[in-house]
Amino acid sequence: MSSARGRATDSIRGIPGRGHGGGGIEEADGRTGAMKTVKANGDYSMHKVQQFGNSDRRGWFAVVGLALFLMPAAALAQEPPPIGDRPTIAAHLDQAAIGRGAVGLDELMAHGSMLFLARFNTLDGQGRPASTGTGAPRVPVEPAFIRTSGPTSNSCAGCHIIPRIGGAGDFVANTFLQAEALDPVARFVLPEFANERNTLGMHGSGPIEMLARELTRELIAIRETAREAALIRARAGESPLDVEETRALVAKGIRFGEITVRGDGKVNPSRIEGVDWDLIVKPFRHKGTSVSLREISDYSLNHHHGMQSSERFGLGADPDGDGVTDEISVGDLTALAVYQASLGTPGQRIPADPAAARAAETGRERFGQIGCAACHIAELTLDDRRFQEPNPLNPPGQLSPANAGGGFAFDMTREGEKPRLEPVGTSGAIVRAFTDLKRHDLNDADFDHFANERLADGTLFGFASPEEFYRVPERVGRSTREFLTRKLWDVGSSDPYGHRGDLPMITEAIHVHGGEARASRDAFFALPKAEQNEIVEFLKTLQVLPPGSPPRLQARAG
Repeated sequence: MSSARGRATDSIRGIPGRGHGGGGIEEADGRTGAMKTVKANGDYSMHKVQQFGNSDRRGWFAVVGLALFLMPAAALAQEPPPIGDRPTIAAHLDQAAIGRGAVGLDELMAHGSMLFLARFNTLDGQGRPASTGTGAPRVPVEPAFIRTSGPTSNSCAGCHIIPRIGGAGDFVANTFLQAEALDPVARFVLPEFANERNTLGMHGSGPIEMLARELTRELIAIRETAREAALIRARAGESPLDVEETRALVAKGIRFGEITVRGDGKVNPSRIEGVDWDLIVKPFRHKGTSVSLREISDYSLNHHHGMQSSERFGLGADPDGDGVTDEISVGDLTALAVYQASLGTPGQRIPADPAAARAAETGRERFGQIGCAACHIAELTLDDRRFQEPNPLNPPGQLSPANAGGGFAFDMTREGEKPRLEPVGTSGAIVRAFTDLKRHDLNDADFDHFANERLADGTLFGFASPEEFYRVPERVGRSTREFLTRKLWDVGSSDPYGHRGDLPMITEAIHVHGGEARASRDAFFALPKAEQNEIVEFLKTLQVLPPGSPPRLQARAG
């Protein structure tokens, strides 16, 4: 598995009419507008590059390739600059080159950043006139953009913007899940047609994906231990349908109910809690329905932007009928996943005022004392500090280690944007995300703010087949009342709150916690106002920090 950094490469495939071919990294000079090409040895060659309309974006841009490094400056000067309309994506990444180790982390971050920031246009393949947001065919008569069923945006960064690129979104950036499948499109917003969701931030998503993988591995190991015990009893002569082996599902100290396996290997899912019955922890989206950055990026590209990947739709295919094929390459998806995984881990901004800093420290203790940390677990430990792409748990149709031709990995404690994870031991890391990555029902007779949805977001079978289970409960759809425990490590900079983004303040979000969180909610409001404020002050310190910051950043006075 490759973890190469910053190598010159022939892995970026140029597109006719889309600028220079090849691979490489360019960084905009904020004063001159020139681009400096970063070579593998750290040298720079300066040349002027036509700005594409993304020139005001921050970050690194993957534009050209190895051919550029070998091309003399005179040849560059003789080449006429491109004029007129042209695609935003100048070149695509080759997954085979990534797999054989020819592409480094810096290049993947650069290309992924370019894709995340890009304002896709019709020459890139933006739009899906003949496809719904799920990829199903339709008659190409629907609007090119519509906020309900999509496409909804030209850019990932159009919504992921608070407090900076890659972050969360305001209420105006809400999306309407399941409306993307409608044909004809939804022209109005009703809960019978869509689940309205606020945009979540992606900082720290690399550690979160890896944490979910490790939780999954532990849960599946428990299931397989129970299965083996049941099969041994059945092979010894007991009736397979009468044999049942039950085990508690506890991973990293988090209880996900219990599982029973019958002598024929089938699973009784009725007492599994907070996770799909396949026991795959899916850490992305409010409901916990996507297993990897790759999966959610691929789906979102089609849903929100009408950009269809070769990985999902096939090489040379044009199912959306826009005349553009291979709009997103397999290597592009890898770069997008690695870029998001490498974004800085949220940290803590210590108030400049000493009294506020003391209040926040006291608030952290009270947060645990009133029971909030039972679900918002302050820290969990990764056994393996590397982010590894692709995810072996990806659903069918997504890249997996078996068909990737080699994967890519990087150390999240030493590489990627700062702040980074804190290492522990020889290979582990601490993830201070304040979550258990488990679904909970926060509704009761008094508080039902989180029970407004009407559409089940997929089924509890997850990626498993219904034939793998027995005594299946009547309800197999994911509960409309349950949501994944919100990660609080960015809560001080990711308002508004709630799955709809309709709660502007932290205290308002706490107020509507009922159901499983009712005792902690009541304990909070039983405190004197000054002590409530200490907890809020603590939560406000948990933020997405500026790039390059230490994990604990002391705010400056004034």
